[in-house]
Amino acid sequence: MQLPLVIVATLCIVLQLLTGSSGLATTNRHVSNARWLPAVATWYGSPSGDGSDGGACGYGTLVDVKPFHARVGAVNPILFKNGEGCGACYKVRCLDKSICSRRAVTVIITDECPGCSKTNTHFDLSGSVFGRLAISGEAGPLRNRGLIPVIYRRTACKYRGKNIAFHVNEGSTDFWLSLLVEFEDGEGDIGSMHIRQAGASEWLEMKHVWGANWCIVGGPLKGPFSVKITTLSAGRTLSATDVVPRNWAPKATYSSRLNFSPVL
Repeated sequence: MQLPLVIVATLCIVLQLLTGSSGLATTNRHVSNARWLPAVATWYGSPSGDGSDGGACGYGTLVDVKPFHARVGAVNPILFKNGEGCGACYKVRCLDKSICSRRAVTVIITDECPGCSKTNTHFDLSGSVFGRLAISGEAGPLRNRGLIPVIYRRTACKYRGKNIAFHVNEGSTDFWLSLLVEFEDGEGDIGSMHIRQAGASEWLEMKHVWGANWCIVGGPLKGPFSVKITTLSAGRTLSATDVVPRNWAPKATYSSRLNFSPVL
């Protein structure tokens, strides 16, 4: 469920007041879950549907079109990580050889499953993704089982033909700017995000509000804005210079010419 605009704005202001403005900090980490691990999976929505309608990560209508289309999934708090797990990609494979295919499906985290297990890793998949776990002709019977054991592992996100893009969230102004990152190859997640104003040398820290949304309060903020993102899992950094133009507009999306390598 997406949060109302007024709540997002209030959270951003509160976070800015509580944490202040700190400098850029990067860490060197390694991506976890490179090996297959046990989990369970369920499905939601219509049997052949795409699952999420927007979802708790805030991707909105992106989940209805390619490359997200029919690859979205919700997870429990273990992988959702208060929204910092949004955008990460996983391979999921069913275990019952009598009904399950040997191939794994790729899932992009776009939503949280509030009713899922809080202690064991749990994927709540779209009906179409869940059905693709089955061998030919057995998608219906597999969905009828409801909850099934699976194995999963982290995999690199690959958005062929896409560069990282920044969506300016509705309600953004010269004093409150909220961005959503789209089409991030590789790890897919974000650990920190900073912007640099026109003519400035200092990077200003944005605050993680909810899902995959980041914001900053200040101003008046002067574009064009350069944006620096650091991945959560391995601390890789990428900077897009002047990617959000001077005459930016709320609800607009601005594509960069950069992306991370599609590897972990």
